[in-house]
Amino acid sequence: MSNSRSRKLWAKHLAGQGKKPPLSDPKALLRKTPYAGRILGIDPSLRGTGLAILECQGSNQKLLHSETLKLPPKIPSIECLGQIHQCVAHLIDLWKPRHISCEETIYVQNFKTAQIMGAARGAALSAAAIRSTPVFEYAPLRVKQAVVGFGRASKEQMSQTLAQMLGLRSALPYDQADALGLALCHALTWMPD
Repeated sequence: MSNSRSRKLWAKHLAGQGKKPPLSDPKALLRKTPYAGRILGIDPSLRGTGLAILECQGSNQKLLHSETLKLPPKIPSIECLGQIHQCVAHLIDLWKPRHISCEETIYVQNFKTAQIMGAARGAALSAAAIRSTPVFEYAPLRVKQAVVGFGRASKEQMSQTLAQMLGLRSALPYDQADALGLALCHALTWMPD
């Protein structure tokens, strides 16, 4: 670019004739349309998968359903995976969630534990994939930060905070609270394209 062209552009800018920034109010970047619809939160585990259905309308959120799919040790792990898939499929068919919010794969040092957790996630998410329900994944630290305001919050803090925020009569069991936290994190942080 020549010096004369640069000087002309600079002169236009100083005279207020240059390009305007797309947003004059920086706070407008933070404004967003509240999430509307149902979210199925899934905290996957082979023996205790937490599930929660959250209804969001504007700035209001309401817990519609929560449960823990408890599977005893005497049931073979392959059968557990089938039951996880069937339970998630049933909830999707029954409640018709707009999105699914699931815990991201987390780092664990034990390979066998990682393999079991991954299989449980796969069983749950395959039900969503078959039904073309969009899945969003969140790290546990992000969920706690969004809900409690502190990424290292305890399970008890998470459960108590959710009960207060949503006006529940009592705190949920930890697996259900984690699933509800995942759904609420999605509702609070999701940005439409």
